Amino acid sequence: MKYLLTNKETERLQFRLVTKDDFDTWLPIFKEENIAKFLAMEEGLSPVQHCEFWFKKVFHRYDNGLGGMNALIDKTTNALIGQCGLLIQNVEDEERLEVGYSILPKYWGKGYAQEAAIKCKDFCFEHHLTNNLLSMVHVDNIGSEIVAKKNGMTFEKQVKEFNVFSITREEWLKQKELKA
Repeated sequence: MKYLLTNKETERLQFRLVTKDDFDTWLPIFKEENIAKFLAMEEGLSPVQHCEFWFKKVFHRYDNGLGGMNALIDKTTNALIGQCGLLIQNVEDEERLEVGYSILPKYWGKGYAQEAAIKCKDFCFEHHLTNNLLSMVHVDNIGSEIVAKKNGMTFEKQVKEFNVFSITREEWLKQKELKA
C-alpha cells in the first residue's frame, strides 16, 4: 500500500481507495470513443465489460502491492470525478513506476488530471519511491500528453502505440527550486 495516496488531498480533491460502489459512477468513461485504446484495454467489449475489467485490475493491484488508482473525490460536492495513482508497470522488461490518471468525461478540461498527477509526482519523490517517474500516454491522447508535460515530464521514447514521458527526482528538485 506504499504507492497509494489514501486520504491525501489537493486544493480541490480528496484521494481514497476505489470501491465496488464506484462502478456505476465510473461506467460512463467506457462509453467514450477511443477510451479502451487510450487505457490499453481490449477493444470491442461493451462498456460494462470494460468497466468490470478495469475494476478487476484495480483490485488486483491493491491485493498484490502493485500500487493502484485512487478515487478522486471533489471536496466541494463529494462527487467521484476520476482516478489517479502510482502504478508499477513493466516497460520493455523493466519495472517502472507510472503516474496514471483518468477523469470522467463531464469533468474534462477543468485541470483535475493535472492537479492529481502533480500530487502523485510530489508524493512519489517526497517518499523516495523511485528516481524516475513516468506516464505512458497513447500516441493519439493529446489531453493526457498535455497533462504529462504540465507535470514536468518530457518525452523519453515510444513503446508500441504509447509515448513514454518521464521526470527524474533530480529534475523534480530543480523544478521545485525554481518555483520557490
